[in-house]
Amino acid sequence: MLRKTDPLESDRAFLIHSLHSALEHEAPHLWTQGRGAVLVDADGREYLDALAGLWNVNVGHGREEIAQAAAEQMRTLAFATTYAGSTNRPAIALAQRLAEISYPTIRRFFFTSGGAEANESAFKTARWYWKIAGRPAKQKIIALERGYHGTTLAAMSATGIDAYRQMCGPPAPGFLHIESPYPYRFAWQPRSALDRRTPGIAAADLLAEAIEREGADTVAAFVAEPVQGAGGTIVPPADYWPRIREICRRHEVLLIADEVITGFGRTGDWFGLARWGVEPDLLTFAKGVTSGYFPLGGMGVSDAIAAAIQSAEGDNRWMHAFTASAHPVGCAVALANLDIIEREGLVERARELGARLLSGLKTLEVLPQVGEVRGLGLMAGVELVADRETKTPYPAEFKAGQRVHAETQKRGMFTRLRGDIYNLAPPFVTTSGQIDRMVEILGESIAAALG
Repeated sequence: MLRKTDPLESDRAFLIHSLHSALEHEAPHLWTQGRGAVLVDADGREYLDALAGLWNVNVGHGREEIAQAAAEQMRTLAFATTYAGSTNRPAIALAQRLAEISYPTIRRFFFTSGGAEANESAFKTARWYWKIAGRPAKQKIIALERGYHGTTLAAMSATGIDAYRQMCGPPAPGFLHIESPYPYRFAWQPRSALDRRTPGIAAADLLAEAIEREGADTVAAFVAEPVQGAGGTIVPPADYWPRIREICRRHEVLLIADEVITGFGRTGDWFGLARWGVEPDLLTFAKGVTSGYFPLGGMGVSDAIAAAIQSAEGDNRWMHAFTASAHPVGCAVALANLDIIEREGLVERARELGARLLSGLKTLEVLPQVGEVRGLGLMAGVELVADRETKTPYPAEFKAGQRVHAETQKRGMFTRLRGDIYNLAPPFVTTSGQIDRMVEILGESIAAALG
């Protein structure tokens, strides 16, 4: 008899978890309910959801109107393919809606089931675009160290976090990395007295150097998150992205903005690169498009790429597809989610709440274990260090971040960390009082765990 009565016993017997670790899963949370910015476990204990699920529950838990939109669409049309020759109304409406709120030159969209699929689509599309343009050698993808783009094979190969490659290396060929524009740890010295570049410009110039080293005729695209999320909420210098855009244009390299986390208001703008007045050639998204209520992601392409897709036929056609692409229920959920974001002014609220969160977290910089507090919009990171003067990290075996995480859970707050960087990105509907309590809990937990 395989059936078990204890759900956690069944969990251990039958379920494989993301980033599976039996040791880390000895006492898991069994989440049973969500309301606004609060998660409730099977014991009835409430926790502040400091990471909005996984950076995605932007409109908060328990939105009845989204559930109703999903149910209504399921009753009407639960599924239909959108392979060429078929379409559905929610998919059409969502593509048009995204064209209205996205970058001005991004007006054509392909839908996926999530962020990794979106990035895989973008990598394939970049290579295809150069191939039909008569430049098939342009295949390489350059990405950033500390960047996260998913764990499917190509997305993992673009991801710049070594831990994700241990399982199945080597990575796919044609992917390479440059140093992250990580203000707290970007080590750069002027090459001479005449080198007047800022750290942001110097970090961006690493891309130009990599393109020139590899040969521009071999590089298809550069991919990066506007703000690196899973890598530790890394906000680049203000002059970084405009320089990147100029370098990509000069070397005829496509710019892919991975906005899986930053899209749909997380940075205080609809999309992250808008903060710096930059437009990408390809845009990837997921998470916030449905606030996690349904698995949906996608790719938006520039007018030039869209024209190529539209005109190519025969052996040159854009041969890419997923069964669940433009799923009618997912698209209906996304439309309901975007209605809430617009109706309740949640992009502006994310900007305002983010300022409150960052201001509160800055007060924790008096603690000797806090090396830096950083953030943009409603996403922030608190980097813990053994020595603030030298920025020396804690030894990995000390597990400083995990110790703090354990203490925050005791006090009713839950999130995910990147090593010893505590990430916060709560729902946009979090109250001011809940924001203040998150800051209070984190300060108490750092003192308890590391003081």
